[in-house]
Amino acid sequence: MAAQVSYGGGMSFIIANWEAWAWSIGVLVASLLVAGVLYRLLYKLAVRLTRKHPGGLSGSLVRRSKGPAKWMFFIAAVLAASPTAALPKEATHALAHALLVALIGAIAWLAIALLYVIEDFLAIRFRIDIPDNLRARRIETQVRVLRRAAAVIVGVIGIGAVLMTFPAIRTLGAGLFASAGVAGLIVGMAAKPGLSSLLAGLQIVLTQPIRLDDVVVVEGEWGRIEDIQTTYVVVRIWDERRLILPLTYFIEKPFQNWTRSSAALLGTVFLHVDYGVPVDALREELHRILSSTSLWDGKVWNLQVTDATEHTVELRALMSSADSSSSWDLRCLVREQMIKFLQQHYPGSLPRTRAEILDRRPQQPAGGALPLGNHQDEATV
Repeated sequence: MAAQVSYGGGMSFIIANWEAWAWSIGVLVASLLVAGVLYRLLYKLAVRLTRKHPGGLSGSLVRRSKGPAKWMFFIAAVLAASPTAALPKEATHALAHALLVALIGAIAWLAIALLYVIEDFLAIRFRIDIPDNLRARRIETQVRVLRRAAAVIVGVIGIGAVLMTFPAIRTLGAGLFASAGVAGLIVGMAAKPGLSSLLAGLQIVLTQPIRLDDVVVVEGEWGRIEDIQTTYVVVRIWDERRLILPLTYFIEKPFQNWTRSSAALLGTVFLHVDYGVPVDALREELHRILSSTSLWDGKVWNLQVTDATEHTVELRALMSSADSSSSWDLRCLVREQMIKFLQQHYPGSLPRTRAEILDRRPQQPAGGALPLGNHQDEATV
């Protein structure tokens, strides 16, 4: 019943002062409209000025700050118009508190947007879409992980700043400060997985066992590091599947990184041929094949006899290439061309099985007939 009386009194006050309320609302709405029009004009002007270099630093700044800049325009307009609005004291305090909360959120949003601008600037300066991109991948990995960690920190600080604007929460925080030891223990236990991922991310940034676009072999799968998030890593497998692994995996478990220090690789092709194969002719053919393709970087090549079994000879063709993709294609090309060369020029050098037929039949006597019974040849392989 008390709530109804209070509500009725509030409504009576608004009705009795409807002109002042209408003026105040009209002033605030008009300020928002003016701010929206002014923001749109300035944004179009900024886009036009950066049209020649949309991917540059200025273009990134305009694009990333679009959202927070709009909110700051609205907040500034309401702050400028609120002194002329004839609002009661309680409504003025509530509006001021709401504007403070919105301002804190807009500042945090703008700080995160600036982090993205820094990342875009470094991505422009250090491009990874070039052949020799080892340094660029190292820098982009560090920037991306640090940007996400900084964004989390900015978000936590912003939420804390918003909560501290409420007097009741400030009082509650002062009361909980006495029991901070127990609370800290509980929070630490609850946040252990997140803290482990955060520490693993920082360790990856500092030591860099993996970088963006690194070629890795994990869980028996060949792929590339596509993305490094705050808690997990995305590996794009060769058949376009995605393998999701926690950050701690690359700290605690062994894996293969084919581009840790360089993208260049040595590829091998093994051939099993007959003992009569002309090795020198195959060596010349290998060099001809490598010289005729751009997949070979021209640095390393060789053909050696690496094993000899009771049936075949093992040949190993060694060749270098600029990256893992080129290495795979080059190995397939060499394997196909070498087999074709053997089939056309030295078909007798292909693997074959030798057999010797031994005659185990009794010899016929000089003047007699063969003994009775069935006789057959026996072959041993």
